[in-house]
Amino acid sequence: MPRTQLPKKWQTHPGNNRFFCSGRCMMAKDTGIFWFTCALIVGTSALFFGFDCVYLTTKLSPAVPVVGGMLVVFVLGTFFRTGCTDPGILPRSTDAEAAFLEQQYEPERDENGQVRNQPRLQELTVAGQSIKVKFCYTCRMFRPPRASHCSVCNNCVDRFDHHCPWVGNCIGVRNYRYFYQFILSLALLAAYIFAFAVTTLVLRSQESTFVTAMKDAPASIVEMLVVFVSVWSILGLCGFHTYLVGSELTTNEDIKGTWAKKRNQQLKNPYSKGNLLLNCCYVLCGPLPPSLLDLRSSAELSPTANSSKTEYQVASSVAP
Repeated sequence: MPRTQLPKKWQTHPGNNRFFCSGRCMMAKDTGIFWFTCALIVGTSALFFGFDCVYLTTKLSPAVPVVGGMLVVFVLGTFFRTGCTDPGILPRSTDAEAAFLEQQYEPERDENGQVRNQPRLQELTVAGQSIKVKFCYTCRMFRPPRASHCSVCNNCVDRFDHHCPWVGNCIGVRNYRYFYQFILSLALLAAYIFAFAVTTLVLRSQESTFVTAMKDAPASIVEMLVVFVSVWSILGLCGFHTYLVGSELTTNEDIKGTWAKKRNQQLKNPYSKGNLLLNCCYVLCGPLPPSLLDLRSSAELSPTANSSKTEYQVASSVAP
């Protein structure tokens, strides 16, 4: 009797994700904006190296394309690392685990037989401060503190920051540092290309006229326009996320005002390490948790309660 080959967990993953390289890389389902961002970076850089660097190597220094190349490699490396890394997705509860939680939260009835609804909340203590965690009805589990359910990817993500369509992925505990490195290096690359595109026009205009220089270097004009339009949003992101890193906050917490003062309550961020330097070191240099999905292992074969057929189900664990 032939053995049934079990599918891999990445093939049965219930979220809205795409997988590449046999589950080694995962992204959001809609990757169109991701490839548009990639094409914009590669295209602008290609114009810079194909035209400006050829001219500036002889007029200024061969270091211009070398430094530019190092920046482009770092930008693309962090870009793909951000977009293709598991952001910290939390596995969903199995049927048995979900049934156990349902038994704990069965509705109670009062003396008149009326159903008394219970809110599905749990309280945890973090750094001496009480924090309420919510139940996710999609993933059928209590989300850990700082986790949130992404409506785009349909996953609960640990230390959820936001969903970024430009990198084609959620930003969470496992890829936030790469996202921050990406936008920071992209801002440097944009400033670098813009500065040397202006330098090219200035040097060419000294040889003839400015109008002639613009005709001889149309690529420099295109680079300057692309960078000028995009650099303001990049710089704004850099400044905002630098503030978040220094405060040990997420975009989700900042927008919701999770740790803001409410009704005279003295709230403080229990995850802050006390000063800017320690927060930066922890967020950008601290240890990264491993992926909880184990996507390349085989899915378990388990019968469901509502069907006589056997279905594949990915084993997962319930968050506390």
